[in-house]
Order: sequence, then C-alpha cells, then structure tokens
Amino acid sequence: MSRKSWQDTPIAAAAQRAAQVKAPNRLSLPRPERPRRITIANQKGGVGKTTSAVNIASALARHGLKVLVIDNDPQGNASTALGIEHVSGTPSTYELLIGELQIDDVIQRSPESENLFCVPATLDLAGSEIELVSLLNRERRLLDAVSDQYLIDNGFDFLIIDCPPSLGLLTLNSMTAANEVLIPIQCEFYALEGVTQLMNNVQMIRQHLNPELHISAVLLTMFDGRTKLSEEVANEVRNYFGEVVLRNLIPRSVKVSEAPGYSQTVISYDPGSRGAVAYLDAAKELATRGDYSAVPGGSAIGQKPASSPTPSNSTETN
Repeated sequence: MSRKSWQDTPIAAAAQRAAQVKAPNRLSLPRPERPRRITIANQKGGVGKTTSAVNIASALARHGLKVLVIDNDPQGNASTALGIEHVSGTPSTYELLIGELQIDDVIQRSPESENLFCVPATLDLAGSEIELVSLLNRERRLLDAVSDQYLIDNGFDFLIIDCPPSLGLLTLNSMTAANEVLIPIQCEFYALEGVTQLMNNVQMIRQHLNPELHISAVLLTMFDGRTKLSEEVANEVRNYFGEVVLRNLIPRSVKVSEAPGYSQTVISYDPGSRGAVAYLDAAKELATRGDYSAVPGGSAIGQKPASSPTPSNSTETN
C-alpha cells in the first residue's frame, strides 16, 4: 500500500488523531474572558450525564484549558472516571458543602491531564441533604465555597459540575453555583422524558435563586446513524431547543462504555476512537462558540450571540 493511500484510510486518521491528543500542548483553544461555570444536568438517568461531564472536561483540558470538575453526585462515578481517590474518609464535596473544609483541602489533580482537577464525591455525600436542611444559606453552599475569584486566582477556565438525576439540595446547589446548564439527551425512545420538568426547574431557579442560570448547550448522545429513530430524535430535540444544540453528536460507542471500568475517560482509554474524537470536537465547539445566554425575564433556553465573543487570550501551543 502506498504512503498516500495509507494516510487516506480511517485507521490512519484515527492513529493521527490519537497521536495528536497524546502529545502535550499540541491542541489549543481560546480562553474565555471569565471562567465559565457549567452544570451537567438531566433528571432522567442513563442519558450519559456523568460520561459527558468527565469527557467534556478531559477534552477541554487536552485542548490546553484549565478545568475543575466538582463531583456532586453521591455515586461518585465522575471521580472514578477521572482516576480520583474517593473512598470513604477522603476529603470531598461533602466536607466542602457542610463547611468543614475549604476548596484547597479537597481538590485533587486528575492523572488524565495536568490541567484537570476534581473535587471527589464519597458515599458520605448521600446523607448530606439531610444535614443541609438545617444549615444557613443551604442552596448556595457550593457557590460560596467555589467563588469566581477563586477560579480566577487559580487560573481555571471552566468549572464543570456533575449533579444527581433528581431535584434535591445537591442539584439546587449545583445549579445555583453555575451560570450555564448543559443537557445531555440520548437519541433513543423517550429521549425528552423529564426534559419538560427540568426546564420548569431551571426556570424556577432563575426566578428565586440564580437569575443568571440558563441552558447554554444540549448534547445529543448515544447517536446511532444506522437507525431512523436516532435521526428523528435528533431532529425533535433541535426543533425544541433550537441553536443551543451542539452540532457535534456523540455516537453510540463500546469504547465510551468500557473506559470508566479502567478509571479513565474515553479520551485516555482510546484517543483514536469515534467516541473520543466526538467528545473532543464537542468540547471544541462548546468552547469556541462561547456562552449562549438567555434573554432576561424570558425563556431559560439560551440564544446565539449576535457576534462571536473575542477571547481575552489563547492557550499557548508549543
């Protein structure tokens, strides 16, 4: 096989992309003017919420941005996927929320990337909602613990929060601590189940707790181009949410499912796979298009800005 024909094959393309991902400082994205605070939420389980949270975070970090992930789900799956220690007794989101420890006491660097950090979740978090009920400012504990000034002082570009698939005090804290909501929706039957309730909850939080909260992105996951159903669901979601839906889809992938079992994201587990490439492209789109903000007093769904924001500076490429 000639050199030219080899380079044109899908295998060569995947190998080239994997080499690019593994090489430090080869990828770069513009830094936002201010740290972006995003919670990954969907009140329907099994839609790829945690998978999307950790892979988007890892992809942003691989592109040279500094990312902090807060695992606010008692299951701790995000911590596992990022290779973070989270056995019982580990300083975690629980101690952060109830005020026993400060953010610097609970943060860990992920082995995924030197730019990726995580506050882990332990089983202790499962009982935190009962304790939070009696605490002052109970819906804003996470916001108070991770301020904008802390993110700026420590050079963080993105805050990614993974929250439980329910509306309790943990989810309220996640949404009060964020400005943006990214909703992962699987391209399967009943895809929009629970989305209406999530929309109502976001609107309620906008009215009473966090007027800046809005849906800035929707990510279609588990897309299978071989089925008519996936196409129909994707079109239905785009008709409902409009321009906030990311153009890049996440395909159904065995590699994406396997990666957490090895305490890795798919980007580390198999950087040349379709799933890894899809998450890298989705993260790039999320970062480069900027925040799709909502109209004050209107719908919680964001709108495309009149002009693309000009980043303050860019990550360096060596």
